[in-house]
Amino acid sequence: MKLNKKSSFKKWGLLCIAGAAAFFIAACGAEGGSGSKLIVMEDEADREVYLFSPMEKTEANVENVARSAADKTIMMAEEKLGVSVRYVTYTAENYQDKTYDDVALDRARSDMDDIYLLNPDTIRTLAEEEKLQDLSGLESAKNLRDVVLAANVVDGKLVAIPQEVVAYGLFINKEMFDQYNLTLPETPEDFLECCRVFQENGIKTPVGANRWWLETFVLAQAYADLYNGGNTEAEIAALNSGEKKYSDYMRPGFEFLQEMIDKGYIDAQKAYVSEAIEGEREDFLAQKTPIVMAYWGAANAETAYGKTDFEMLVIGFPSSRGQMPVMPMTGLGIGAGAKNGEDAMAVLDVMISDEALQIYAETNRVISPSKNVEVECVPALKPLNDRIQENVYVLGANAGMHVEQWGNTCLIVRELLNGATVDECMEMFDQLQEEALKK
Repeated sequence: MKLNKKSSFKKWGLLCIAGAAAFFIAACGAEGGSGSKLIVMEDEADREVYLFSPMEKTEANVENVARSAADKTIMMAEEKLGVSVRYVTYTAENYQDKTYDDVALDRARSDMDDIYLLNPDTIRTLAEEEKLQDLSGLESAKNLRDVVLAANVVDGKLVAIPQEVVAYGLFINKEMFDQYNLTLPETPEDFLECCRVFQENGIKTPVGANRWWLETFVLAQAYADLYNGGNTEAEIAALNSGEKKYSDYMRPGFEFLQEMIDKGYIDAQKAYVSEAIEGEREDFLAQKTPIVMAYWGAANAETAYGKTDFEMLVIGFPSSRGQMPVMPMTGLGIGAGAKNGEDAMAVLDVMISDEALQIYAETNRVISPSKNVEVECVPALKPLNDRIQENVYVLGANAGMHVEQWGNTCLIVRELLNGATVDECMEMFDQLQEEALKK
C-alpha cells in the first residue's frame, strides 16, 4: 500500500480524477503500514489547495486519457486562480489493506485535506456527519444534470460533484457470442443461458468478476421497475417509511448471483480477493472469459479495455426491462473544515465549469455531468449509450434513499461470495433499514 503527497499538477504526472476513478476508488485502499511511503514536495505558491484521491495503477508506456483529462482541468484552475493544487494519493496493494474509503473517511473527519474524491457511500456518510460543504452556490453547479443532483443532494445540500457521470455495463466479447450463435442477453434468464452454452463449450468460468462490482447485477434487477416504471418517488417514499422492504427488491438479484456461483459461472473465491479489473482483465483480453463488468471509461482506457484484439461491445445488465445501465456517482467534495475552503471552492468551480468539462469529456469521451456538454462515445459503448439516451437506467446511488445503496450492496454481496446465504444477506438489508428508520 502507498500513501503519497505531491504538489503542482503542472510539474508532475497525475492521477485520474472523476468518474473514471470509480475503478480506482473501489479498488484502492490503505493507510500507513511498513510499506507506505509519504513524500512531501515543496511548492513556490503561497496559496495552496490539497486534494485527496486514489492514485491510478498504470502500465509502463501506456497513455492514460482519464489522467490527462483531469490534468487539463486542474491546470486551468491553477492558471485562472493563481493557486497551486497539491494532492495526496493512496493506493491499496491487496484486499487485506485498509480501503480507500476508510482512509478518505479518516482524513475528511480530521480535516486533513480540502477536496476529496469520494465514492457514493462515503459521500452519504460524510454528508450525514456534516463533514462536507454545500456546493449548490457554485456558479457551475447550475448546469448539472438531474441525475447528478439525485445522487448527491443530501438533506437539501449538494455535497459532491463529479467530472463525469459513471455508467457501468457488461463488457462483451462479441466474437465469442457469435461463435456460439448467442444473442446478447436482455433478461436474467437470457444471461444464464449464455453462460450455460459457454460452459458446455469448455469455457469454465464465463464471467470474470472482482470483489467490488457484482452489485451491478443486483441493482439492475432490483430497481429496473422503480426507476423506469413511472412511480419512482412513491416507491422511494415507501422504502423510506418502511412500508416496503429493501430486501424484497434485492432478493431476486442475490438469488441470481447465488445461482451463478452454484453453477460455476462466477468463481466466488477468486472474486472475493480480486481487485477491480486486475482479477479479470488478463483472461478477458486473452479471450478466455467472454464477459466482464466495468465502468464506461474502461472502454476508452488502454490500461483497462480500450485496446482489444476482438470486437467488444458494452451493454446493460440483464433485467426485467432488458439491458440496464447502472449509474452510481463518485464526486468531488470539500471538507466542512477545509483550511483552504475558499480557494478550494474556487478551484472546484473551475473544474466543473462547462469550459473545463468540455475539455474533460472530449479528452476522455465520457458522459458529462453538465447538461450543456455532449461528446460522441466510442463504437463499443453505443449499446449502453443508446439506453442512457432513452433515459433507461438504474441509479446505483440515490441520496433520497435513507439506506445508502452502492456501498452497502457491495459489502453484502461480498458476504454472499464468502458463503453467506441469500436469506442471511436479506436480513442484513432489513437491519440496515431498521437502523435508518430509527434516525
